[in-house]
Amino acid sequence: MEYEDFKNNDYLEEMVRRLNADGAGVVLTTADELIDWGRSNSVWSLALGTSCCAIEFMALGAGRYDMARFGFEVTRNSPRQADLLLVLGTITYRMAPLMKRLYDQMAEPKYVVAVGGCTISGGPFIKSYNVVRGIDQIIPVDVYIPGCPPRPEAFYYGLMQLQRKIKVERFLGGVNRRQKEADGCEAGTEKGGEA
Repeated sequence: MEYEDFKNNDYLEEMVRRLNADGAGVVLTTADELIDWGRSNSVWSLALGTSCCAIEFMALGAGRYDMARFGFEVTRNSPRQADLLLVLGTITYRMAPLMKRLYDQMAEPKYVVAVGGCTISGGPFIKSYNVVRGIDQIIPVDVYIPGCPPRPEAFYYGLMQLQRKIKVERFLGGVNRRQKEADGCEAGTEKGGEA
């Protein structure tokens, strides 16, 4: 087709309709959408469970809730094989460097879900000297799942929000969290830099 003949995508849609009617399965999409669909439906998590939220998370793997239906049933024991860090429960200052190390060992792109009141804000232990008042002070958090402990339905809602976030990212030529930070530093928007 010549460049001047191109008006809009109606001719593509008509061609797809004709091919599908003849029995040929044709799907029009971009590589970004295909990759993000695959990534969002195969989230491998590393569960860092320190208290009762981890016990509640175990219910998701049972037959009643069956997290395999949603594509995040694979939990890993190594941060190098996971792309999601699930922080479940109270994080103390003694545990915080280990959590940061696990986060640093994960490959990009990586995501963090904070589960439960203790993880998000310190929960009932907020006045304690040894409890971190929210893991977002140490590592960036993508999704918060509140509750004490959250119900399985809340887990699913939070993890589906993460899937939606992954689906709208641009894998090829797009901007992710790390690229935004690098662009901000280059533009002189870092602390002490000149704009």
